[in-house]
Amino acid sequence: MIFLVASICIQIICAVDVVRSGRNQIWMLFIFLFSLAGCFAYLMLEVLPAYWGNRHLRTARSQVVGKVDPERGLRRARADLDLAETAANQIALGDALLDLGRFAEAEAAYRKGLALGPGQDATTQVKLAQTLFELGRSRDGLAQLDGVPEVSRGSEWDRRALLRARMLADIGEDAQARLLFEDVMSRYAGEEARCHYAAFLLEQGDRLRARQILEEVEQRARRLDRTQRAAQAEMYRWAGERLAELRKAAA
Repeated sequence: MIFLVASICIQIICAVDVVRSGRNQIWMLFIFLFSLAGCFAYLMLEVLPAYWGNRHLRTARSQVVGKVDPERGLRRARADLDLAETAANQIALGDALLDLGRFAEAEAAYRKGLALGPGQDATTQVKLAQTLFELGRSRDGLAQLDGVPEVSRGSEWDRRALLRARMLADIGEDAQARLLFEDVMSRYAGEEARCHYAAFLLEQGDRLRARQILEEVEQRARRLDRTQRAAQAEMYRWAGERLAELRKAAA
């Protein structure tokens, strides 16, 4: 009896979805004629394909895959490289290694990719500079960044400037770093620049300005949807914890 009731309820839910979504009414026949088998076919062939392209579902799926199998991208990159040792495949390998925090290996891959390439690859040169920074070699990173062809002011210019500000802060050029952070923060999309700047300010002991920046991050985060926040969950968690500490200290 319970199975029969559950079956009828599932059929009704599927039928209502057909009507509300405006899908082909022929599904009503399958749902009521074949019971659970018809419902299963409807879900597999109509409902799931429609939602699979949804950006929220894609994000959730990629996050799950990343946690369950973090080296999946690395294996794919190495498989592609085994098939063809090209500049693009070496750079893709570098990207996968960089994402995993394996910076020394990423540096080697990027250098091989640049050597195999036909000419200057500004994007990869910037990635190499970032890798050097992550390795604690900020002076080498700055030298690498200085050799990258200039671009006009825009998102790419700001991205490079943020990296430069972080490297300047790392080598103790605090005044230059602060000026550059302030400049980039006024234009850089997202909250990454603000969080890096707040971390720098906290190291400098400027708790008041750091709190102002983190409160801006908090206010902006409230206007984001769950998927947007989830993409940088660790960053927002860090910002929330530091802001809570600053507020507690000021109370």
